[in-house]
Amino acid sequence: MPELSFNAKKMPHAAIVRAPGLLPMLYTLGELEEELGISPSTLRTWMDKGAPHQHDKRGHIWVNGRELADWVETTRKSRQSYQLADGEAYCFHCRRPVKPLDFQSQPRGKRILRSGTCPECGCKINRWGRNGKS
Repeated sequence: MPELSFNAKKMPHAAIVRAPGLLPMLYTLGELEEELGISPSTLRTWMDKGAPHQHDKRGHIWVNGRELADWVETTRKSRQSYQLADGEAYCFHCRRPVKPLDFQSQPRGKRILRSGTCPECGCKINRWGRNGKS
């Protein structure tokens, strides 16, 4: 299972779109940078996070295009989604669902705004709901 945390950055859109076009051949990092339109630091981060690569006898890094395309696809699709329970909200600072402190409801037209504070980091959390559901 690939490591999914890219220092809280999303995978570059150019890489998602261009990776399926990679051929089943060995690429150098420079060739991949050009093909995918991404920076060298992004590629090196991917290598540290488990992207498939190999070293030759001289220490050069080679990447099979098809394997990298498959890795990009599985990494992109394996992002976790959350189904929030009643009384929970998502804290963008902690990056997970929490049960906020001082959860208060305020009607706003047909919608309801529920506000509170995160018990972990103290940030303000909002969750919108409809018809009494949130």
